[in-house]
Amino acid sequence: MKNVVFTWLLLIHLFQIFLVSEINLVSAQCLDDQKSLLLEFKRLLKFNSTASTKLVNWNQSAEDCCKWGGVVCNKSSGHVIGLELDGESINGGVSTSALFKFQYLQKLNLADNNFEAAEILSGWSNLTSLTYLNLANNNFNFTEIPPGLFNLTSLTYLNLSNCGFSGQIPEGLSRMTRLDILDLSTSFVFGNSALKIDNPNLIVLVQNLKELTELYLDGVNMTAEANSWSQAISSSLPNLRVLSLRESHIAGPIDPSIESLRFLSHIDLNGNNINETVPEFLANLTYLKVLRLSFCNLRGMFPRRIIQIPTLEILDISDNIYLQVSLPELPKSGSLRILILSFTNFSGVLPESIGNLELLSRIEISNCNFSGSIPDTMGNLRRLVHLEFSYNNFGGHIPLLQNSKNLIYIDFSHNRLSGTIPSTYFEGFVNLVHVDLGFNVLTGEIPSSLFALQSLQKIKLSQNLFSGEVPQSLFLNWTAMMGYKDDAELEINDLRHKIFKLSFDGNQHSRTKVEWEIIAAETGFSLGLGIIIMPLIFYRRWRMIYFEHIDEALSWIFKHGSPSKKTKKR
Repeated sequence: MKNVVFTWLLLIHLFQIFLVSEINLVSAQCLDDQKSLLLEFKRLLKFNSTASTKLVNWNQSAEDCCKWGGVVCNKSSGHVIGLELDGESINGGVSTSALFKFQYLQKLNLADNNFEAAEILSGWSNLTSLTYLNLANNNFNFTEIPPGLFNLTSLTYLNLSNCGFSGQIPEGLSRMTRLDILDLSTSFVFGNSALKIDNPNLIVLVQNLKELTELYLDGVNMTAEANSWSQAISSSLPNLRVLSLRESHIAGPIDPSIESLRFLSHIDLNGNNINETVPEFLANLTYLKVLRLSFCNLRGMFPRRIIQIPTLEILDISDNIYLQVSLPELPKSGSLRILILSFTNFSGVLPESIGNLELLSRIEISNCNFSGSIPDTMGNLRRLVHLEFSYNNFGGHIPLLQNSKNLIYIDFSHNRLSGTIPSTYFEGFVNLVHVDLGFNVLTGEIPSSLFALQSLQKIKLSQNLFSGEVPQSLFLNWTAMMGYKDDAELEINDLRHKIFKLSFDGNQHSRTKVEWEIIAAETGFSLGLGIIIMPLIFYRRWRMIYFEHIDEALSWIFKHGSPSKKTKKR
């Protein structure tokens, strides 16, 4: 009896759940007033119907507007709570009178359109429920950021990047205490037209943003904060994970207080004149995943401990010519995916432990002072896609890359690499697009496996000591060169170490253009002389035509070459 009662109670409970679910499904359908608001909003918009994928399909005949592209409804009430209309080719203006009637709106994404500033400057305070606002990649013609935006104090996400806003960032930003992510980056850098932080200063703007985890101020003019930026950020943003200040006119030194940001995982200061040494304390940031410090005029010894941070995934310190150190031993548990050291003064040998970086997909160490041989442990890097070792002092043989079959780009040029390359070296490199082995002392035959790769677009093998023949199949297999939109190149050595270059212009699909830039002088001279002289010797008519044209040419030269007897008009 108890089992029967229990079964009935369970069935009643399941029925109640099913009934509630059915009610929710019904109530989640679009309400008539919401549908009318959406259609009014569309009617007042200007957009390119051929490029639109969402707005173009909004129409009266479609019953459930909650299923329209770009529309998100509350599952219980049926009210519109989200509009995701990014990339809809909206141009001109947005009718704020229609937009701001969506009083339940929580998410608004209008990125990648082209608005007029005057149409979106007021009325934002009506959207009291809004938590997400994305206006990125529009063009507001260097107007100031509308102060009303900062009345949206419920926002947790605000993205105004590359909008063409200019002038001082308003103090109202400090009221947005719930912000989690803030992106005010700009690529519109035209002197005084750029966004700037001056008065109020940075500490005033961010002092109340305690919940902020990601801050992007790339391109914002922070000249007034040149030396105080790091203290302002570390004292105000304890939960910060991402800090991006690319080309923001800040300077060094990086204050030790940055170490107190214990959650910091992403630092991007590219393109600033830090003009200091890299502080050792950055190695104590235990969550650090990304460190970008290229073009920062860094100097002195780079802390080797930073390279050994177990969590570090991306390290870019390129284009700091006074920055120096040698690579340390690299841990087996390393997380590095991208390592870019080009145009620095790094030196020494490449450690055998480079093969421990099993996640490495891109390594660029060109224009440094590395020497010694390249370890064959490079062949352990199965995920490697881009390898650039040019302009160093590497010697010995080219490393075996037998497991790096995902490679797209290989550049070992301008080193002192020697020896032969096995004929099967390039087997299996089906994605390889660029190979540059030029300016080394490589010998033997060019590996035949290179000629089988149909993906290749650029090959440079010049200034080596290769010998042997270039097979005719070379021109048949390299089909990617024929369709390459830019100038694809082949530079190679022939048997006598004379260089020639082929340029394939793929812009005309109906034909392939082949230009010989440098050919062996004796071959070119003999061929050219033969083309002219042989017909003249064997064909009397050709001789007559030839000398007739010579006479005409000489007559024209002497006639036009002598001074004119007529006086010039003044």
